[in-house]
Amino acid sequence: MLLKSLLVISTVACCVITPFTASAATSASAELISASGASVGKASLQQGPSGVLIRIEVWGLPPGAHGIHLHAVGKCSPDFKAAGGHINPHKRPHGLLNPDGPDRGDLPNLFVGAGATGKAEFFTTRVSLMTGTAPLLDEDGSAFIIHEHADDHMTQPIGGAAGRIACGVIKAM
Repeated sequence: MLLKSLLVISTVACCVITPFTASAATSASAELISASGASVGKASLQQGPSGVLIRIEVWGLPPGAHGIHLHAVGKCSPDFKAAGGHINPHKRPHGLLNPDGPDRGDLPNLFVGAGATGKAEFFTTRVSLMTGTAPLLDEDGSAFIIHEHADDHMTQPIGGAAGRIACGVIKAM
């Protein structure tokens, strides 16, 4: 009888201590879509010990350099404006080269080749998937925005990167 009681207590303790939660997320992904809703790429994100490794693959985009940023809201519709501005809890100026920046959403440019395809790998210590002051998988989520032109990493507010041509909501895997 005593053994049976201990077994029940142990089982309850197990279930209370280890329920599945979103904070267990160590990877995430995003499908990138164009303004017409067509799939134009995918991203995978992996939490590391000191930041997030991001892998991007795109197709069907104009050749050349494109600004790509992490935006504060995990929504793309109706015209990518729902993604809001960059992740920027500390209100820092935009730009990887800005002496007063960068904001948490700044990333290097994405390069698309003559065949309208591109791949990139970025590592950023300015965000995480679930913890700190800039979690990508927070209550309202986050999104990637790809811009029409290259980011000069200085001009406010988006480095002269112009219009939004693709968006992808980041989701836990």
